[in-house]
Amino acid sequence: MRVLVTGATGFVGTRLVPTLLDRGHEVVTLVRDADGYHPPEGVHVVEGDLLEPETLPPAFEIDGETVDAAYYLVHSLDGGPGYEERDRNCASNFAAAASGAGVERVVYLGGLGEDREGLSEHLQSRREVERVLGDGEYALTTLRAAIVIGAGSASFEVIRGLASRLPVMLTPKWVDTLCQPIAIDDVIAYLSGVLDAPETAGETYEIGGPDVLTYAEILRRTRRQFGHGLRIVRVPVLSPGLSARWLRLVTDVNPYLARSLVEGLRNTVIVEDDRIRELVPVESTPFDLAVARAVDAAGTAGTAAVDDREDASS
Repeated sequence: MRVLVTGATGFVGTRLVPTLLDRGHEVVTLVRDADGYHPPEGVHVVEGDLLEPETLPPAFEIDGETVDAAYYLVHSLDGGPGYEERDRNCASNFAAAASGAGVERVVYLGGLGEDREGLSEHLQSRREVERVLGDGEYALTTLRAAIVIGAGSASFEVIRGLASRLPVMLTPKWVDTLCQPIAIDDVIAYLSGVLDAPETAGETYEIGGPDVLTYAEILRRTRRQFGHGLRIVRVPVLSPGLSARWLRLVTDVNPYLARSLVEGLRNTVIVEDDRIRELVPVESTPFDLAVARAVDAAGTAGTAAVDDREDASS
């Protein structure tokens, strides 16, 4: 199958591209700086920008043949002024180009969370991107995930930074919110697997790991990987703004990402519909094993810089 991957330089994209090649697919990637991108052998590289629609058509072809499927792995997790409009425009331009090229399938990695709960601004934006992509003339498969555990995941790097540095944490009540994190290897298995399951076309699925944990448990179990315990003190007066400022003081996260992450913590993000497990069998990675792998990978290889418009990490 001929496949396009946008967001190929991001946390998820860099892992998905070689997996698709291993599965025998032809792969083309859309990147903004072809000179700075070093793809695996055999990848077709097209330089373009989702905010410049005239640059997109060449990305939907491989040797003159239209791609069969395209992955949309783009989201401005780092936020910043006007990020919702940028993400909306990127998705709209992509949808128009994919529809014009006659692409049959598009796969999108979105965020887990129920609309009825009052999503954070960040998750609302991801849901809006999902709706924009859904207007295209192709079958859209959406996978919704919560925190993705892996070296280089923006949200996990914050968790790792907190857990590795602080023996005591002052936290607001969001520390007891439930979350269902998922290992990056499992995310890649689902993303690549849906191409081999034609019945997933046009459907939306929720994906998660085997463990449902509070954020307090996530922090404690991550800190155990460093051989230490953690004491959590709940403080009711910490507003999202104050929590974000505190997060910036004790980690290296930028202010927009800090705010996005803290606001998102108020949403319960657990899988309520696991239909995909019957269609794309994946052996779920336990949380502790996923964290151990991520910590080891970060310690041995460091964390690669991520393009803020080419990252679909949760």
